[in-house]
Amino acid sequence: MQTLQWCTYLKMAVGNRGTLQTAFIGCVLVACVLLSYTYYEYHHHTIHNVLKEVFKQRSPMPPQTKRLLPPRHLPPPGPCTCAKSAIILKNSLFDAESEEVEQRRHKEFQQHKARTESVLSTRLYAPSNSPLQYPIQGFKVRPMTSTFIPGLALHAQQRSTYTVFLEVSKGVLKTVIPAGGAQVHGNGESRLMMESSSLETLNELLADVTYTSTVYHIHTGDLASFQFEDHEGVFPITIKQPQPPVLYDMGTDINSQVTITTKTFLRYPELNRLLKSIRQFYKDIEVIIADDSFVTEKITGGDHTKHFIMPPAQGWFAGRNLAVSQVTTKYFLWVDDDFQFTKWTNIEEMVRVMEANPELDVLGGKVKQSQFDFSLRYEEGDEMEGGCLNRTFKSRFHSLPGYPQCSVVSGVINFFLARTDAAKRVRFDPKLKRVAHSEFFIDGLGSLMVATCGHVSIGHQGNKKQKTNYSRFRHPGKADLNSKLRHLFFKNNMKCLN
Repeated sequence: MQTLQWCTYLKMAVGNRGTLQTAFIGCVLVACVLLSYTYYEYHHHTIHNVLKEVFKQRSPMPPQTKRLLPPRHLPPPGPCTCAKSAIILKNSLFDAESEEVEQRRHKEFQQHKARTESVLSTRLYAPSNSPLQYPIQGFKVRPMTSTFIPGLALHAQQRSTYTVFLEVSKGVLKTVIPAGGAQVHGNGESRLMMESSSLETLNELLADVTYTSTVYHIHTGDLASFQFEDHEGVFPITIKQPQPPVLYDMGTDINSQVTITTKTFLRYPELNRLLKSIRQFYKDIEVIIADDSFVTEKITGGDHTKHFIMPPAQGWFAGRNLAVSQVTTKYFLWVDDDFQFTKWTNIEEMVRVMEANPELDVLGGKVKQSQFDFSLRYEEGDEMEGGCLNRTFKSRFHSLPGYPQCSVVSGVINFFLARTDAAKRVRFDPKLKRVAHSEFFIDGLGSLMVATCGHVSIGHQGNKKQKTNYSRFRHPGKADLNSKLRHLFFKNNMKCLN
């Protein structure tokens, strides 16, 4: 359209001065110029848009989203999974009592959590690019004792004024009263504000901040919040009453280091053979015997033997508790009353292993050629159903450092050396009278470090003809087993046992 207009104007302009041929040539020239310009504009915009789209695909702009901190508290665990071969402990309950027992167990479990959990189990996250400096681990205070908080500082760029806040929930915070050029609010309270135009002065105030818990508790914790502008850091404060250590004088020989303990019931011939074998190798070591036989008999243990008489048929673990309660040495060696010492029963070697690994609490050996041991794997599950416990025999975690013939496990056979104070803390449940052994290690899971060694062993007297009364107690019926399962269901908040 624009080309025709230009041609008309040109024709009018040259109509009186030239020929029609001259006008036509001019129109053609104008049309070529306009077409070239139109072609350039089209391709320029097309290429620009294509390049723009390419760079957009290659370098996408990240979405502008608000940074969210992860949750501080873990979600409660869901139901655990029982193996197909596992015993469902709830099935051992009587139908009439099932619901009531579950409610009592749940209430007791809440009490257990209140006693054992604290804010110290809260998950904390270090903020990125934060100008705040504070202790992240190891800050421990005695209850109701003023203690300086180490390492508090602010590292910020130049500002006209600096303001920080500290806040706790189970104590109070204090700092020095500034001479001038600074303000402090909340001194001696749970929320402390400090402000200064000088960063150096502010950091001097932070270096003098103390924390004092306001409630006496032997082991709990607090969380301190440290804030500056949009930055916040949270750090734990462990509140713990220090414990005096319980130390044992090891003396100069094995007799002052180890006590041999056993429990007997209606097996005096076997017991006397055991004592005779002990005296063959350790004539002066102390032996403690717990005896709940119906009729007691004289034993031939000689000197350094203590024979404690119990009421009849009190049970396996009750006798263990009595024997261990009388131990005054650092270690005790547990043996059954039908075992027999041999030249391979090297107590000194077991002590050497334990002393070289002070984190160990129990060290087992072999009975003849049997090195009975197992690992325990526990999944907490939800609060109402309870946890799942899987017991795997001959499953070891790894070898004991420095002792390739020894392995870390969860439980061992009835021939073991134990730290006296550690075993006393776990104790042997006296409710388990007939069917019990691994239950001690179940109660000690997470508390006892256990290992087993294959180069120390003890003999076994073999199967002897037992008295009728002994066999009746040694091999209890189904009622005793169900009673134990009901006990584990409640006491260990357990859903199933494999």
